[in-house]
Amino acid sequence: MLRKSMPLFIAFALLIVLAVLSVRVGAVSVPFQELWESLVTKDGSFSFIVREYRMPRIVVGILAGFGLAVAGVILQSIIRNPLASPDVIGITKGAGFAATLVIFVFPGAPSYALPIAAFAGALFAFLLLLLLSRRMTLTPASFALVGIAIGAVFQAGIQYLLVKNPSDINMALLWMSGSLWGRSWDEAFMLLPWIIVLLPVAWWNFAKLNVFQLGDEWSVALGLNLVRERLWLLLLAVALTAISVAAVGAIGFIGLIAPHTARLLVGGRHQWLIPLAALLGADMMLLGDCLGRVLIIPREVSVGIMTAIIGAPYFVYLLRRARVRSE
Repeated sequence: MLRKSMPLFIAFALLIVLAVLSVRVGAVSVPFQELWESLVTKDGSFSFIVREYRMPRIVVGILAGFGLAVAGVILQSIIRNPLASPDVIGITKGAGFAATLVIFVFPGAPSYALPIAAFAGALFAFLLLLLLSRRMTLTPASFALVGIAIGAVFQAGIQYLLVKNPSDINMALLWMSGSLWGRSWDEAFMLLPWIIVLLPVAWWNFAKLNVFQLGDEWSVALGLNLVRERLWLLLLAVALTAISVAAVGAIGFIGLIAPHTARLLVGGRHQWLIPLAALLGADMMLLGDCLGRVLIIPREVSVGIMTAIIGAPYFVYLLRRARVRSE
């Protein structure tokens, strides 16, 4: 029990430390002695920066990190592949294509149109995945193969839009790279009810996810309806991914690295895996945001770029490890 809970306490403590650092660092550094006053009152010298700029992006980053990481846990369990992530089934690319389409085709659209379009694009990718993989009885292999194909099609559509509209490319590239820049309390309040509802639902299904790890034959023998439960859990992962991507853009690697790291620390029992992966996903998001804000002050590097820099070497390590095991 203690061995399982210790990583949770450490990840939570790290989250608190990173949240404090996120409040402090940036183009304008907030001194420790001013921090508390700026948080609790409107009279501090840095109150507006802390309360209206940095706190919203911290909350959005934490909630989106929760959503992407837990979605990755569910997908890795369904597909039974530790290298799976929301990108594998094309959901992130579908959201990215829809958002890019709005940016280029409807440049005068209100600000709330972008997250709505991203959510709709993710759901469309999900429906397309179901339509194409239905004849394959929703097997793990069909999820991965069909998802990769769907993602490639949406990525080609994004590239086409970028080439056709080179003069309006900046906003699209910023969104596609994934960023917490400019995130406000509106995005935080949009994310909050979804995460409050969907994360407990995901944890409540830990027993089914544990059974999925045993393979199809054992799952059926233990009374699990494979098609129905896969469909339900996939829809849950899609909802978590869609709402997170709608808020912060197409941030990659969190749904891959956080679940895999959590599995190394606490094993494959999802009652421990889900909360630890959520905390690690939020840690990765805040760490990437902090580093992106201090590397080239006063400019910022998008958190999606920073998570890619952090996650890409680890992904290569996972590939090498998988190859060694197969040999």
